[in-house]
Amino acid sequence: MLSIEGLKVEFGVKPLFQDVSFVVNDRDRIALVGKNGAGKSTMLKILCGLQNPTAGVVAIPNDTTIGYLPQVMKLSDDTTVKEETRKAFADATKMKEKLERMQQEMAERTDYESESYTALVDKFTQEHERYMMLGGENYEAEIERTLVGLGFERNDFDRPTREFSGGWRMRIELAKILLRRPDVLLLDEPTNHLDIESIQWLEQFLSQSAKAVVLVSHDRAFINNVTNRTLEITCGRVEDYKVKYDEYLVLRKERREQQLRAYENQQKEIADIKAFIERFRYQATKAVQVQQRVKQLEKIVPIEVDEVDNSAMRLKFPPCLRSGDYPVICDDVRKEYPARLVFDKVEMTIKRGEKVAFVGKNGEGKSTLVKCIMGEIPFDGNLKIGHNIQIGYFAQNQAQLLDEEITIFDTIDQVAKGDMRLKINDLLGAFMFGGETSEKKVKVLSGGERSRLAMIKLLLEPVNLLILDEPTNHLDITSKEVLKEAIKAFDGTAIIVSHDREFLDGLVSKVYEFGGGKVREHLGGIYDYLRAHNADTIQESLSKASTNSVSSANDGQSTIKKEEIDEPSTGALSYAERKEQQKKVRKAQKAVEESEKKIAKMEERKAELDELLMKTENASNMELITEYTNLQKTLDEENERWMLLSEELETLQID
Repeated sequence: MLSIEGLKVEFGVKPLFQDVSFVVNDRDRIALVGKNGAGKSTMLKILCGLQNPTAGVVAIPNDTTIGYLPQVMKLSDDTTVKEETRKAFADATKMKEKLERMQQEMAERTDYESESYTALVDKFTQEHERYMMLGGENYEAEIERTLVGLGFERNDFDRPTREFSGGWRMRIELAKILLRRPDVLLLDEPTNHLDIESIQWLEQFLSQSAKAVVLVSHDRAFINNVTNRTLEITCGRVEDYKVKYDEYLVLRKERREQQLRAYENQQKEIADIKAFIERFRYQATKAVQVQQRVKQLEKIVPIEVDEVDNSAMRLKFPPCLRSGDYPVICDDVRKEYPARLVFDKVEMTIKRGEKVAFVGKNGEGKSTLVKCIMGEIPFDGNLKIGHNIQIGYFAQNQAQLLDEEITIFDTIDQVAKGDMRLKINDLLGAFMFGGETSEKKVKVLSGGERSRLAMIKLLLEPVNLLILDEPTNHLDITSKEVLKEAIKAFDGTAIIVSHDREFLDGLVSKVYEFGGGKVREHLGGIYDYLRAHNADTIQESLSKASTNSVSSANDGQSTIKKEEIDEPSTGALSYAERKEQQKKVRKAQKAVEESEKKIAKMEERKAELDELLMKTENASNMELITEYTNLQKTLDEENERWMLLSEELETLQID
């Protein structure tokens, strides 16, 4: 479908990659991997024709169509969801006009036996089949099916796209691409703004329905579930592995070990040759041998060892001024658009030094409340920002707001003040932008590099309230860990909007759950929150929470958590007492669960013993009879213990 031959790309003295050749075949599911800045996004842009290589050829057959989902999107805000999605059928409209012209020509011509007329009929048949594959006259129904499949409600179709968060706008673009049914899909970080439900939907679509796929992603599970081939950009080359990502990691490790052994042997050989040359350089009797060694040395082609990115982003937030005791207090906060209620009756108190998480499905109001806190949009109710608060804000689209026409150094130089202007190079070096790299223009940076650059801008002024909206998008695993440690060490208060439970684990002490127009507070870390919902993932807990909120709404109940429904009793408790109460509840729940597991295991063994004792040969087996008697006694005791634990748990939950 696509043939790449002798590709070379240069942005400076050293080529990004060169002499690259590979073929994308039908049903290929290719993961394009490499360290940040290796050229993954550049490769996708070249494949779809948005960027020209320095040298080489990308051969695309005339009848092959390409769909490209970029890492950074620029969407128009003057259309509705359905109008924007309908743009996917612009090609179908043109094709329909072309078919009508061909049909008119066939009606007017009379040379039915000629070769040209037969060719015209064949061409019309092919184009008509393609037109029908694109949806034909039924594209409106196809649009609705696709949007619903991607999670949109029917009452969303006529809403302006500007009302949607980044994740939902990404889905609109994705819907447009999928509706075009391209022969080759090029996807650059498609999971960055998607929740788990849409990621799973996309995995299924790519695995079953797509023709050929080339994708870039830091989501290891997503890559493993979708791809069957891995292309690695390393040392300015592309290495082709005909295996899934996990298998590629094993093969790459073996390959690098072989390269290292070969490199060490070559270095030893070079050292021996040089030692011989130096030893006998001035001895006339050895002149011939010395010249032979010199020629031998010149012919040696140095063995390159694949790059391993061991660099890490060293991140430290500057010391901050002490803020008031309560940086953010929300009292009966409400935000409503003309066609939709985002949230209502939000009660929230964030204490100084707390690290809290905002979780919820895309479009449920996380970023909207952040904008309310920032004062960027109007709202109803009372929202108080504490005394002496200085806010540092990292938005989902922060990397998109950078000026693409200036260099990395100039980007920071424009915002640096005082003594910090003397430390710009040190700061850039800490973020892996040292040396000549700082002179690159922003427009040539990858998504991950842009996110790091935007993070540097955030570091230049001391803040005591840090608001990070999906900060891990475009960051690799190593950078995520470094950022996490920096936030943990941060002296001030932090609000983190994220779907990444591994990133939030051990980082936050309180979780605010957004869904169904409500915001619910959960004390404890992210795994405490998940255990309270009996869920393994944030997305699973949100699905259960949305179901529960619907039930609560139908019953006319409050949206406050179960343990907080009894206003007279819980209302009198302090923050510390409520936290201690929840610890007791979690401890009791754990004891009940452990008891249930013991009972299940003993009942399973009892059933086995029943079967054994029913056999004639075991009727008088005293060992089995003794085990059965002791087991029954222990089981009775454990059942009694379970009843006591359950009563204790029930009492704690009522309190």
